Amino acid sequence: MTDTTTSPSPGSIEDHDRPNTPLYYGGREHQGESKLTIVNPAKPSEVVGQAAAASREQALAAVAAAQDAFPAWATLSGAERGKALTEAAAAIMEGSEQEAAILSSENGKVVGESTFDLMGLAQRFELAIGLAEEVDAVETLPGPPTEVRISHQPMGVVTIIVPFNWPIAILGASLPYALMAGNTVVVKPPPSCPLATTRAVQRVAERLPAGVLNVVTGEDAEIGEALVSNQDVAKVCFTGSVGGGKRIMTMAAQTLTNVTLELGGNDGVLILEDAEFTEQNMDLLFMGIFGTTGQVCMNAKRIYVHSSKRDELVAELTQRLEQVKLGPATDSSTTMGPFHQKAQLEFVQALVQEAKDSGAEVREFGDLPGGEWAEGHFMRPSLVLDPDPALRVVTEEQFGPTIPILTFEDLEDGIRMVNDTQYGLCNSVWTSDEQTAIEVGSRLQAGYVFHNTHGPALLDQRAPFGGIKQSGIGREMGTIGLRNFQEPHALGLLKAGPSSGEADSTPVG
Repeated sequence: MTDTTTSPSPGSIEDHDRPNTPLYYGGREHQGESKLTIVNPAKPSEVVGQAAAASREQALAAVAAAQDAFPAWATLSGAERGKALTEAAAAIMEGSEQEAAILSSENGKVVGESTFDLMGLAQRFELAIGLAEEVDAVETLPGPPTEVRISHQPMGVVTIIVPFNWPIAILGASLPYALMAGNTVVVKPPPSCPLATTRAVQRVAERLPAGVLNVVTGEDAEIGEALVSNQDVAKVCFTGSVGGGKRIMTMAAQTLTNVTLELGGNDGVLILEDAEFTEQNMDLLFMGIFGTTGQVCMNAKRIYVHSSKRDELVAELTQRLEQVKLGPATDSSTTMGPFHQKAQLEFVQALVQEAKDSGAEVREFGDLPGGEWAEGHFMRPSLVLDPDPALRVVTEEQFGPTIPILTFEDLEDGIRMVNDTQYGLCNSVWTSDEQTAIEVGSRLQAGYVFHNTHGPALLDQRAPFGGIKQSGIGREMGTIGLRNFQEPHALGLLKAGPSSGEADSTPVG
């Protein structure tokens, strides 16, 4: 912590500004029956704030508040909801410098990323609000005998559960679309990193009718069932691990609650013989691997490169890795922060050690911080060259700052290796020929395929986002993402037509 008599350095919060966040539902604050104590991953002995820990009864009360607010909010037109959300979303970036410092202190990532986290929510509100006409769109199937009007209706109360890595921006992939569709929402921030997310949600909620938007913090085991296995919850959105998604799906099955799951990814990068490496696309690839200390679902996790391009690729990544500065967010020279949690650090360390023990070449970069930061969850970033494809560093999602690089000669082998995984969130194809990108990209099994880039920086947020296979169910963002928060509704109007004696017989289904 900085001394309260001086200006805070980037990424720090002063003692008197240490946040203590409440629950917020039904249009007012509530105190929890206990507290979550939040620590700094760069210095786990340092407490950065506290958050209210809701009881099961308080979580149920938040759902009840959302349910009470639903009828009035659902009757508004898309344009009316868009106007209300535009005014409310203006609060997201209020005090953004301090809010980014709070997020970096509790999450561990550099302040620039925390600022973009807040901006991501604001931008995604704007995109969702831009779909106001789609909200009320009606498709007509002409008659006679029946003219069918197909509209899309709000679902009800939506629970949104977000992860620690980009909690505010990831919330933006679902929250504004759920609200625009006419639903009311209860947000559950991650228990290890709830402060900045809770504050952002409350700032927006305070500008909306009571109960339309609510936020409750607490341990998963205490309040998870109340927010998921609840007959008053119409839909649950969860972003997190595959294991977490399976638990959510099992819980939601008790009440047949609709789910959208955005789960893990083991994204493959396929670099073809004709790929061209530029400073820009190599910078983007580097960030798409090592950004947020590798803790991003759509980061690249495996690289398959044509043997003729392998040495050039390694040289490009090495050049950038040699510039990495490990450290806390409070140090403005830091380019890579710690892992958010020690368990994940130990998992990735084990993967890298297995690769070393197997005989793979592992190149590590940077220096671990010392002094007061020595206890932090830091790990040197690394390249794992030519590992056995059966190693866990290849087959499992690392979610950390290391990546295996494997070579191929035949394009068909490269495509096969990229697709040989239980995951299917994102992949990328690197080629100088656009037609090749279309042909090969269409064969890569994932919800989203990049061309000559990889990762969040150039993700088109107008497009639906989500995974296949073990990477999830459903889509977020764009018109398809909006529709995932609505129920199709068909109204058949009987029109004048042939007499009953002339009508064709129609099977009954």
